[in-house]
This record gives sequence, C-alpha cells and structure tokens, in this order.
Amino acid sequence: MRALVTGAAGFIGSHVAEWLIRDGMDVVALDDLSGGVRDNVPPDAKWVQGSVTDYDLLTRLFEVEQFDYVYHLAAYAAEGLSHFIRRYNYDTNLMGSVNLINLCVKCDVKCFVFTSSIAVYGTNQVPMSEDMTPRPEDPYGISKYAVELDLEAANRQFGLDYIIFRPHNVYGERQNIGDKYRNVVGIFMNQLLSGRPLTIFGDGSQTRAFSYIDDVAPIIARSVLKPEAYGEVFNVGGKQPYTVNELAQLISEAMGIEPKIVYRRPRNEVKHAFSSHHKLGQFFDLPEPTPLRDGISRMAEWATKLGICKTKDFTAIEIPNGLPEGW
Repeated sequence: MRALVTGAAGFIGSHVAEWLIRDGMDVVALDDLSGGVRDNVPPDAKWVQGSVTDYDLLTRLFEVEQFDYVYHLAAYAAEGLSHFIRRYNYDTNLMGSVNLINLCVKCDVKCFVFTSSIAVYGTNQVPMSEDMTPRPEDPYGISKYAVELDLEAANRQFGLDYIIFRPHNVYGERQNIGDKYRNVVGIFMNQLLSGRPLTIFGDGSQTRAFSYIDDVAPIIARSVLKPEAYGEVFNVGGKQPYTVNELAQLISEAMGIEPKIVYRRPRNEVKHAFSSHHKLGQFFDLPEPTPLRDGISRMAEWATKLGICKTKDFTAIEIPNGLPEGW
C-alpha cells in the first residue's frame, strides 16, 4: 500500500508518516518547508518538496505514484493570525485541499484522511462533540469546515471515502518551537530558552486541552484500517483542560527555569476549548492518555537539546489593522 502524506516535514505530519512506515506502508512525503524542516521527514519516506497549491506537481505525483491513501496534514495553522492573512489562509488551507480532493476522485484513492481542527466549533460549545453544529469564528476554522463539507459533497457525488479528525493543541517532539504565531507550548519553551518572559494574551484564564503527539498520530495513521470509520468525523486529543497560566507553570518547572510572565492585550479568540472523545472510543482502541506533566517533560528534554529557535516573522500580512502586539 502506498500513501501520500502532505505536511510530512511538519510536526504532526512527520509523526503520522513515521507510524505509517512502522506499520509497513510505503510513504511519499510532500512538504513545501514553509513551516516544517527536512530533517523531520522519516528517512524511509520518498521525499518530494512542493506545495499542495501546485496542481501540476500534484497531478504528476498522483499519476506516477498511484496512491491508495492520502493523509492531508499540510496547512498553515496559525488560527489567530488567519484574520490578518485571509487570502493566504484560503489559498493554502482550502484551495490546496480541493486540489487533493479532485485528484483523489480522479485517481480512485481508497480513502482521504483529513486533519481538520476543533476551531470549526467556535465558542460557547464545550465540551465540543461531533454532533454539534460547527460555528467557526475565524478564517482558519472556516477553511477547515469548508473542506469537511467538500469531502461530504465529493462522497455523495463520486463515492470518495474519507475520515476527518479534529485534533487540538497537539504538542511534543519535532514541533516548531520557533513559530511565534501558534503552538503555545513551543512558544513558551523557546521563550524560556531565550531568557525572555512568557507572553500571555489576556489574563491567562483561557482553557485548552493539550494533546501529546503519541496519543494522536498513531490513531490517525491506522484509521484507514477501520472501514467502519469511513465517512465519520472524530475529535482526537487530550481530555483534561488547563488554563494557560497552569500550562506556563508546568513548562517552567519542567525546564527548571523561573518564569517572568508578561500579560498582553487579549486576542480575539475562543475563551474555552476542549472536546469530548466518546465517539473516538467507539471506533478505535485508545491508548492511555499521556499525563500533561509527563508529555511536557519529554518535550522539554528534547527542546533543551535542540536549543533556541529563531522566530520567523510572517512577511505577507494582508490586513495590519489591529494586529496583536508582538506579531
């Protein structure tokens, strides 16, 4: 069996590719390196550098490789920044996905596995469950939900099988800790390594359930082996919500650094976000969740060896109005 993994040089994508190879699947790893790094790609994967927005490249890949499965993890997942990069967000996250869906239909791909996001739910819906009506509130969540709807339409019209996962706040080794726009765990670790204060938007009382990568990646990778999961949507990730203030303290303890915290003007973001995983447990054998303290300790050890990562500025801001401080 042969699979295409998009975003395979990124965080979640590289782990999914690794699990697929471990389970005996041939993997073609596609990434444009806009957020990932080449060293993340498993050595046994066939490497292709390119973007899901390049339809000609994708067409050649599908013709040559004849994929059985497609795992689509490529995205620009800076949810808060998506308000200010609307066109880029939709070009990358929506149109890039449509390119893949078109080719999956034309080439008779057996199943399309898509990583969406709990950003599709919006606010005031906790715990978030799959039977709720999505009400995304930012362009990132809107683009993800649009792809979900397009997959449903492609299934009705063409019979394309799919599985949708909605992960949330995934952390762990190989995360890009130099990205200042997303992944609060990595941001805090990089700030501590750099001797800078931890920056929190608002008062830090907002809550998230943080998901260790090894609790998420193997479920996504092995999902195609569960035909009963085809056509379904699943929340996947951590169950226990924590405040951002609690997270900051846990990370500081794991890295052995006394933190200084700077509170900035609140961003326009969902206050509380955590989800139900009851449905996931009905379809998959779930591992015992990794306690947050344990997962943070593992990532902190890795990040300390990695060292300080240079923060990159997004240079194509489309709307500067109201851009949060420090962005």
